[in-house]
Amino acid sequence: METIQDDVIGGFNQFLASQQQETSRATLTLVQFDSQDPYEVIHQFAPIDQVAALSQATYVPRASTPLLDAIGRGIIDLAHRLATMPAGEKPDQVVFVIITDGQENSSREFTKAQVMKLLAEKQEQDKWQFVFLSADLTALNDAMDYGFRAPAAMSFDKDAQGTAAVFSSLAKNVSSYRAQEAEALVFDEEDRAQQQSEQARKRKKR
Repeated sequence: METIQDDVIGGFNQFLASQQQETSRATLTLVQFDSQDPYEVIHQFAPIDQVAALSQATYVPRASTPLLDAIGRGIIDLAHRLATMPAGEKPDQVVFVIITDGQENSSREFTKAQVMKLLAEKQEQDKWQFVFLSADLTALNDAMDYGFRAPAAMSFDKDAQGTAAVFSSLAKNVSSYRAQEAEALVFDEEDRAQQQSEQARKRKKR
């Protein structure tokens, strides 16, 4: 994500600002993953109104992509944290978002089969909402194989416009889900029309 570092920072900060304006209570966990630091926790269950904006000091893209390890460890860590929380503090909704510009190429801990099992369990039994956003079409295709659901997965153009648009789409849909205006977090045709890569995928399927 080095080439769009500033765009990701700006897009995330706009997403964060929009969520901080919502009236419902929420927490945010933010993890950066790469082969240099496979699981760097930037924020962990922080009240969203207390989360600081990202900067070049707190978001530093680097190295390769241990995607399976990030997904697997993220699910297990979150599930453990939720299991140990008092009943009155457990959230009613869980949204788990992966954003990447590359496909899996350096995982050491989790296999595809393990991640598929974890995804299926959390989607079907606990109704977690999983979102997969990728600037790499191969990674997006892989995500479908892992078990991410197509309506909640989208490619984005690896430039300033595409990155800003994908975070805007994410913010809109997370807000709708938090407000219980939508039963699931999905991307519509308006969201996909803003991404040339999505339009190319659509033409290729025809």
